[in-house]
Amino acid sequence: MLKVQQRLPSLLDPPVAFAHRGARAHAPENTIESFTLALRLGATGLESDVWITADGVAVLDHDGVVRRRGRRTPIDRVKREDLPDHIPTWADMLEACPGDHHVSLDVKNPDAFDAVIATVRSVRPDMESRLWLCHHDWNVVARWRSSTSAKLVDSTRLQRIKEGPERRAAILAENAIDCINMHHTDWTGGLVTLFHRFDILTLGWDMQQDHVLHDAFRMGLDGVFSDHTDRMMEAYASQIGTGP
Repeated sequence: MLKVQQRLPSLLDPPVAFAHRGARAHAPENTIESFTLALRLGATGLESDVWITADGVAVLDHDGVVRRRGRRTPIDRVKREDLPDHIPTWADMLEACPGDHHVSLDVKNPDAFDAVIATVRSVRPDMESRLWLCHHDWNVVARWRSSTSAKLVDSTRLQRIKEGPERRAAILAENAIDCINMHHTDWTGGLVTLFHRFDILTLGWDMQQDHVLHDAFRMGLDGVFSDHTDRMMEAYASQIGTGP
């Protein structure tokens, strides 16, 4: 990762500090306990993965499978009432975590999209503008644009962008996709600036070490994801000038 001594400007000011799967370094991941702890530690955003159950409920889990009768069963084949108690619904998170924070959801099963939007509009309509919806195929993300005011995110890796970063930035802008999310090792200050020229927001994930977090904020990323909410917020306070 490029060392940048002076902090470059981000498009989003201040940038968002997303607690990855909640405060997973301190509590069981993707649980209400983890999400509420992350906010108490100062996170300005929460992150999770969303799936759809057999009866159409949006739920938060990383792998999207549960063990039933000794077998691994996809969540979309299980009714909500039959899921383990530790798996919260999207509505559970919205109700348990009030405030003006952001939420990033990795929409692992695109079939969950409609339930995600219907739920946020029913439970917390104010949250839709602070909702970030991510998927690894920008074509899928583009199809959501007409249905939501949420921020839409192309989650990818630099090596997967065969047409090159500048052309990808143009494609995202042409399709009204707000943001690109890549691993921290993919980002440099110059690459952040390139996407910003097209008014594309930039996110970086898997930021666990202090120096990685500090560099991420200095290069002008608009949001970072970390398992270690405490470290993230220390770097945030140092680089952005405010803290929990």
